Amino acid sequence: MSELLFAAAAGLPMAAGWSLHALRLRRRIETARRDPLTGLFTRDAFAERAMKVLAGGPSAVYVVDLDRFKEINDTYGHAAGDADIAATGRRLAEWADINAGTVVRLGGDEFAAVARVFSHADLSWTLVELTRAIEQPVTVDGRPLTVGASVGAVAYDPRADDVALSTLLRLADEQMYAAKRSGADWLTALDLTPQAGTVNNRRVGRPGTAGGTEAAA
Repeated sequence: MSELLFAAAAGLPMAAGWSLHALRLRRRIETARRDPLTGLFTRDAFAERAMKVLAGGPSAVYVVDLDRFKEINDTYGHAAGDADIAATGRRLAEWADINAGTVVRLGGDEFAAVARVFSHADLSWTLVELTRAIEQPVTVDGRPLTVGASVGAVAYDPRADDVALSTLLRLADEQMYAAKRSGADWLTALDLTPQAGTVNNRRVGRPGTAGGTEAAA
C-alpha cells in the first residue's frame, strides 16, 4: 500500500507539469487565432464561427470600413490610429455578442461580421446600432477623435439560399464600397448576385487588383 502511495505521489509533479504545459499550449493557440491589436478572431477562426451562425438561421453578413481613418493617422500619429482600431474592435465585439454573431478584422481599418437577423426591419435596426456604436468618439491623450464608417450588408436565409461565405462577403463588400462612394452610412444588397467583376479574387477597384484604385478611407 505504501508503495502505491509513493508511486502516486511521485507522479503528481509530472501530472502537474503536463497540465501546465497543456494550459500554455492552449493559450498560445488561442493567441495565434486572434488579432494582436483588437483581440478579434483571425480569418480562419472567424470563418468557422461565421458558417455556424449562417447555418443556424436567418443572418446577415457585414463589411465595415472606417471613414477619415487615414486623416487621423496622418494628423495625430499611428498611436491615435491604433487606439481607434482597438476601440472599433471592442465595439464591434460587443455588438456581435448582443446579436449572436462574430466579427473579424480583415486588415487595416476594415472589419467583417456575421450576426443573426430575423427580418429586413431587424437588419436595418442592427445597421443603425452598428454605425452608432462605431461613430462614438474615442479619447486619445485627452482629445476626442471621431471616425465614421461605411457599411455594406447582405441578408441570408439558409432555408432558401445556398451561398458561400466568400460570396456573401463579396456582396457586402460591394455595398460597403457603394456606400462609401455615395456618402451613405450603409447600404444592403437587394439580391445574392454579385454586381462587380473580380481580379485575383478581389473586387475590381480594390487595392491589390491590377491597376485598381479605391476611394481613400
